[in-house]
Amino acid sequence: MRLNTAERDEIVRQRVETQLTRRITAPGLEEILYDRMPVLDYGFVRVIDYMGNDAAIVQAARVSYGRGTKRASEDQGLIKYLMRHRHTTPFEMCEIKYHVKLPIFVARQWIRHRTANVNEYSARYSIIDNEFYIPAPEHLAAQATANRQGRGDVLEGEAAQRVLDLLREDAEHAYASYIELLNEDTSGAPIDPARPGLARELARMNLSLNFYTQLYWKIDLHNLMHFLSLRADPHAQYEIRAYAEVILDILKRWVPMTYAAFLEYRMNAATISATGLTVIRRMLAGETVTQQNSGLSAREWRELTALLARPA
Repeated sequence: MRLNTAERDEIVRQRVETQLTRRITAPGLEEILYDRMPVLDYGFVRVIDYMGNDAAIVQAARVSYGRGTKRASEDQGLIKYLMRHRHTTPFEMCEIKYHVKLPIFVARQWIRHRTANVNEYSARYSIIDNEFYIPAPEHLAAQATANRQGRGDVLEGEAAQRVLDLLREDAEHAYASYIELLNEDTSGAPIDPARPGLARELARMNLSLNFYTQLYWKIDLHNLMHFLSLRADPHAQYEIRAYAEVILDILKRWVPMTYAAFLEYRMNAATISATGLTVIRRMLAGETVTQQNSGLSAREWRELTALLARPA
């Protein structure tokens, strides 16, 4: 992840400045506030601001004044209860704002989560940096045959190298054309004063989806956990999962009690249908259950048996 002098100075300035506050704070999050956590080759996530912590969730649930006199173990028990029974409103009382740098195609997935406030870097007003995402060799895979949304076997040898060469050559060519269309260097000065440049809002359209964009993303804790339950899942696309895993670590720093309950009841748990639950009860009663007499579809049966680690 490359940082220019202005970006480094901004981080240093933000991290040196301190503010007196009566607000609830999260010590673990304060340690990394404003700092950049690298993701992929040129991407990052950093926390810009936040509101609330575990105590704020408990306070909202009890509708009490101040921090109360309850013990930490009781607070943990209440947060577990809220998570277990899907009482989501207390979690909505906490919010966090991120600054994220990510490839455009990842941003297009990200924006599908419409329960956040988003402001994206505008290529109508600014010149996009010459930074584009190239997958690491271990993440360069063929299309999966069984899952049209996923990846199959990793490409190797000449096939992998050809893909990497094409990705890099196309991005470099696209950026060179972009600069030619703009007729501007990165400072905004004309390259050829004798000819006009194309408007920035038009010149950007030839850039490929692996170029990086930036956005500010503000979301409440309840919806953040929904985002993570989908994007930190092993089935999620690797690139957005890489960001989700960094954000999951931030969650641990911000609200450690909620993080533990989230892993226990959401990330590492499973949802079973009513029919699936009936199948499990029949199995526990000693009945031989097959897909044919289970009432489940073939896909549902495969998912249930995989969950129970039982041969299909």
